[in-house]
Amino acid sequence: MTALTATLPTPRLVGADLLKLRRRRGLVAVVALLTVGTVVIANVIKELLHLSNSVTQGPAGGVTMLGHMAWTISALGAVAAAIVGSTSGSGDLDAGVYRDLVVTGRSRLALFASKIPAGLAFLVPFVAAAYALEAAASVVLAGGNPVPSIYLLTVTGLWTLLSVVFYYLLALGVACLVGSRSYTIGIVLAWRLALTPLLATITTLGVARELVPGVALDRLLPAALHDAARQGPRVGMSIAAVAAVLVVWAVAAVVAGAWRDTTRDA
Repeated sequence: MTALTATLPTPRLVGADLLKLRRRRGLVAVVALLTVGTVVIANVIKELLHLSNSVTQGPAGGVTMLGHMAWTISALGAVAAAIVGSTSGSGDLDAGVYRDLVVTGRSRLALFASKIPAGLAFLVPFVAAAYALEAAASVVLAGGNPVPSIYLLTVTGLWTLLSVVFYYLLALGVACLVGSRSYTIGIVLAWRLALTPLLATITTLGVARELVPGVALDRLLPAALHDAARQGPRVGMSIAAVAAVLVVWAVAAVVAGAWRDTTRDA
């Protein structure tokens, strides 16, 4: 029990990692712009266009706009997750303090594990705030468009958060594995924004497409929003298969990152 406890991150260690992220003003500004800022700017522009020409420009709210903006928050949230995950995973190495942390006697596994709750505690509030603003806008600014139900708003919000959390875990694992912030951002963004939509459209891959996490996440998207927020053709998957794909990818990334972080030379 003592050995197990020693490998678990303490609240103090998690707090220290969270503080490292919060002290990066540039990181805070970028993440805020990618999440909350994007929603505010998009809705303001859309509503101004509607007010100036309501004949050709529809309202900024409604079910369809919720779908468009949910996809946008998910995509840019993945960008934010890649930036935060890469910063959290390779920050100590880039700053040259990893050795100092190891020689203090702290468990290397605990040092790695603390980055998971710390990074999520930093990232999730931005994403949640962005989606809350969009949910409110989709109702208040709906005009003559169909208004999303409470159920649709709730399920879409959970889907958005799941997507961002998944890509944070993926980015964290890759960052610890390769030890480079820039490489990690490039890898995760190429996979999320370029390769995933491409693979989803290659029907000749058959059931192999189900192994792509983006396809699994797309399967969880509410049907009412699929036409507005899909990445490609809908691939039929059971919920069990979706859960298995996402869990395996996330666990593999975290385990690989933990292995590299605990075995690298200090």
